[in-house]
Amino acid sequence: QVQLVESGGGLVQAGDSLRLSCAASGRTFTYNLMGWFRQAPGKEREFVAAISRSGVSRWYTDSVKGRFTIARDNAKLTVTLQMNSLKPEDTAVYYCAAGGGSGTYYSPDAYELWGQGTQVTVSS
Repeated sequence: QVQLVESGGGLVQAGDSLRLSCAASGRTFTYNLMGWFRQAPGKEREFVAAISRSGVSRWYTDSVKGRFTIARDNAKLTVTLQMNSLKPEDTAVYYCAAGGGSGTYYSPDAYELWGQGTQVTVSS
């Protein structure tokens, strides 16, 4: 069974950094689109970042541009999210997602497979 497993979440202070990782198991070929979404308490799940199969195209939501960096290693079937200058408003459960790329990168509908989520808490 194919699954995505996230790691790297935790409790940090504002201004600190965290690196989230996501590994795909049970699969030997890469997904076209890999992304990160987040969901804060009482809010809908929102797009954070996505990366194309080649890694050439990367997209970010405006609130994380310049602070977060998404990367992927197709040989290792992993995708990472480097988060710098974290803010309290970044507090959420972060989800890794993988998809065939048939939809729009910022839409959850473009992704067929989701991880279980990892909690990121940023204190002020």
